[in-house]
Amino acid sequence: MSKQELLAAQIENLCSAVPELESVMLASSDGLPIAHSLGDGADPERLAAMVAAAANLGARVAKTLQTGSVSEVSVRADGGDLFVYSIAGKAVLGVLGPRGANAGLIHIEAQDTARELEKLFG
Repeated sequence: MSKQELLAAQIENLCSAVPELESVMLASSDGLPIAHSLGDGADPERLAAMVAAAANLGARVAKTLQTGSVSEVSVRADGGDLFVYSIAGKAVLGVLGPRGANAGLIHIEAQDTARELEKLFG
């Protein structure tokens, strides 16, 4: 199995574990899409850039506040929740769920996926 297929399989596994997810994006740290499962009408290039920007902003805030390295960033909006996880400093995993989704389950499954992805990027 190629590396691209392994990465795509991790995204598919996450979507299967949490069916209510609306979009999942694996992007490079500089905002290029690597693998994804997106809802209707979502633009992968745009979402990849925004997920990477959210992770980079979180890292800058943590650096300014001297709180250490960032492992995740959360954005809560009226229409849903976005969780962004850093992957070995090389990539970011963005997970979008509907408002009111089980955030605990999303975090558990997304963190497991992030650990598996780190092995693939390591």
